[in-house]
Amino acid sequence: MIRYAIRRLLLAIPTLIAMLTVVFILVRLVPGDAAIAMLGDRATESSLQTLRAQLGLDQPIGVQYLTFITDMLKGNFGVSMVTGKPVLQEVAVVLPYTLELAAAAMVIGSLFGIPLGVLAAVRRNKWPDYASRILSLVGLSFPGFVSAILMLLAFSVWMQWLPVMSRASSDPIEHIRNLILPALNLGLIMTAYIARVTRSAMLDVLGEDYIRTARAKGVSPRSLVLSHALGNAMIPIVTVVGLYFGTLIGNSVLTEIVFTRPGLGKLILGALQSRDYTMLQGLMVVFAAFVILVNTATDLIYALVDPRVSYAR
Repeated sequence: MIRYAIRRLLLAIPTLIAMLTVVFILVRLVPGDAAIAMLGDRATESSLQTLRAQLGLDQPIGVQYLTFITDMLKGNFGVSMVTGKPVLQEVAVVLPYTLELAAAAMVIGSLFGIPLGVLAAVRRNKWPDYASRILSLVGLSFPGFVSAILMLLAFSVWMQWLPVMSRASSDPIEHIRNLILPALNLGLIMTAYIARVTRSAMLDVLGEDYIRTARAKGVSPRSLVLSHALGNAMIPIVTVVGLYFGTLIGNSVLTEIVFTRPGLGKLILGALQSRDYTMLQGLMVVFAAFVILVNTATDLIYALVDPRVSYAR
């Protein structure tokens, strides 16, 4: 497994370089001039030219690209054009909040989505199946920022059970209260994804010959579902969990903005408003790196949930 993990990480290098190229292009497509955004509309042309030279924006685009790729591969994400602080330092301050939110949403999605999908498969074409499919459809089609606003209105404004603004707090109880609504908002979306995949995977497994044989031998329905069927249906479930974890981190940005929660969302919004190219580049690279790492970890988990998977080759 270690050899396979090393091979996967090495194969991720071309993907990383391609991703860095896309990031470089996308950041340059952001409308506006970074120098004007930093100095203001009344800045003189000489001061603008001086700042562009300091930032390297006066260099040919090819030179800027080579410098960018070289620095990123060395782990040098540069300094923010606005604050002058290292990008990694600013990201490290808020990244734990975003990861905490994504992890909490993933736990909620798994705790509710897997049982819901199993129940829908076992009670196929009955009211639990119909209810599960309707809930999944609503969760997949409802925009995350709309559900976030509705949750704020219901639980914070009308019922006043939870705080309107999800701020950082040193009090553990208050910290959890601030996390509940954002995590539920993302967790319900994740529940819909996991429930649909679990139902589909379970239906495939329940139709296998060995399931019919076990049922004919008198295996109890509970043991049949939990021990025989669910274990063999875990590969697609693990796949969707790993696949959408990166998406979950991306969706957390909008959730953080709606709930005014500290995290990468506020950092991205500020970087966009100020045309902070360096910060935007660093944030996109961080997102992409997490997606690559999660996908690699997902492949390694396959062998843990299904003994039939082998990494010998």
